[in-house]
Amino acid sequence: MVLNLDTGFKPYPHQQEIEFDFFIFSGGEPHIKITSNLSSVKEVNINHRIQSFNDLGVLFLAVNALKNMGIEKMNLFLPYFPGARQDRLMVEGEALSVKVYAALLNSQNFNTVKIYDPHSEVTPALLNNCKVIDNHKFIEQITKELSNDLLLISPDGGALKKIYKVASYLKSYAVVECSKSRDVKTGKLDGFKVYSDDLEGKDCLIVDDICDGGGTFLGLAKELKAKNAGKLYLAVSHGIFSKGFDSLEKYFDRIYTTDSFKTINGETRVTQIKLSNGLLS
Repeated sequence: MVLNLDTGFKPYPHQQEIEFDFFIFSGGEPHIKITSNLSSVKEVNINHRIQSFNDLGVLFLAVNALKNMGIEKMNLFLPYFPGARQDRLMVEGEALSVKVYAALLNSQNFNTVKIYDPHSEVTPALLNNCKVIDNHKFIEQITKELSNDLLLISPDGGALKKIYKVASYLKSYAVVECSKSRDVKTGKLDGFKVYSDDLEGKDCLIVDDICDGGGTFLGLAKELKAKNAGKLYLAVSHGIFSKGFDSLEKYFDRIYTTDSFKTINGETRVTQIKLSNGLLS
């Protein structure tokens, strides 16, 4: 059976759902009560989209409730792993967030923990019993509706290894490498570079794992156009889009993402492919 803690996110829709009640006490404490009869159930799959530390607390409450009902084995699917971008210490005094989240999850002794397109190899290295689902089928679905001479664009060195794996899987597209500079103290981005003299008017698909404010992709879009790029497209596995879409839509003909972080409605130039739509097999 499956427990979908975010009721708007059902990545495995054919599994029988566990019903529950959820509310928040007046003191601010979340509370969960499993209402399904699980007397004959030994294994449960839990799915959740984490957008805050409180969401993690809800997950832990659910795990405790299931344990109290005699569930012996639990498998967790967190498509977006919180804190994954904070995977190294850059400035004195800051927390190594990914390690904190991983340690908390490891304490629950899950049978497996599945994550979708992690930011780096640090996350799966820190998680016990981790299984990684790559973004290959997500990008494959996108390329089916774009031009045959499409170029895959790696926005920076961090994305380079993964994008070559995608290109190897697709067997049809060349990769163009790019880079940027970031001030680790302020977070300011500059120094965008495209390592190609002339893109010959070819359409370009930038592939990355996360879009938050979008600064990386805006800076890169300007450089791609300066190098004679055709139409620009953006594909990100985890769409946070904290600053909305207005600035991005000035440069990108279409933006693609999954529902790993949140559900997006009413955006005419955004295509959201559900993970349940063949991306997890």
